[in-house]
Amino acid sequence: MNKASSLFLLLGLFLAGGVYSFWKQKQSKSLIAILAIGSLMSLAAGLLQL
Repeated sequence: MNKASSLFLLLGLFLAGGVYSFWKQKQSKSLIAILAIGSLMSLAAGLLQL
């Protein structure tokens, strides 16, 4: 596991936590969707670099 994949995985998990937090706070759906897409892209990039 190299440094870049670790950073992407950590960023994806951080953004996923933000999605969960914003969902609980009943924030706007568009903001949650943008965070979720960013989280999925970061997690995918981290997993593909493994």
